[in-house]
Amino acid sequence: MQPESTETELTTVIACIRNMLLSQEHATAAVHQLAQVARDLIPSAAGAGVSLLDDQGTRTSAGATDRLVEAADVLQYDLGHGPCLSAWATANLQRINDTTDDDCWPQWSATADRSGIRSMLSVPMVFQDRCLGAMKVYATVAHAFTAHEEQQLGLLAATAATLLGSAQSTDAPQRLSAALQAGLEDRQAIDRSTGMLMEQRATDPDDAHSVLLTAARAQDRPMAEVARQILARHPDPEN
Repeated sequence: MQPESTETELTTVIACIRNMLLSQEHATAAVHQLAQVARDLIPSAAGAGVSLLDDQGTRTSAGATDRLVEAADVLQYDLGHGPCLSAWATANLQRINDTTDDDCWPQWSATADRSGIRSMLSVPMVFQDRCLGAMKVYATVAHAFTAHEEQQLGLLAATAATLLGSAQSTDAPQRLSAALQAGLEDRQAIDRSTGMLMEQRATDPDDAHSVLLTAARAQDRPMAEVARQILARHPDPEN
């Protein structure tokens, strides 16, 4: 991953979604455009979708780049399980490298495979420790997505969640811009501390993120606050 490229991509995307969401009266219109942004940001993606959910996991609005993505998304709600619902419920990234060899959601994956979907990523959209929904990208080939694309999609989802969550309580552009900056800084702190935990514990990103989330819940503190503590003092958050 090249830092300069990442910074340029994120700056462009942030400017795009800031203008987009500030100009939308309803979240439904915004999520359709966010799906397009997600597909354009992730080179390997053949399609993308965004779903906003209430506290019971019921979709309140959704957007998709095409009918294939929409059908795959609806199937999860019909079945009552799937990678996007899991991303929302656990506030963790979910990944399927190959729908022909998936043990987590075999019924959903088998149907997705028959429709042409071979791999996918789904990331939670979290605002102030509340998961607003999930953003997902699909590909027609197996093992399509890189670790860099995981990070990019995570940053996009975090930024969109910050803007959408802020818009629910205020329509002041100045406050939204401040919330956007704070949200991006929080996400970067979480990503850096996750990397540090991976090195300390010799583990993978999902396990490191789970450790951070568990510590935040146990201490009743925001994940970003726990992440900054790790970056400042390098402790193990469970100790």
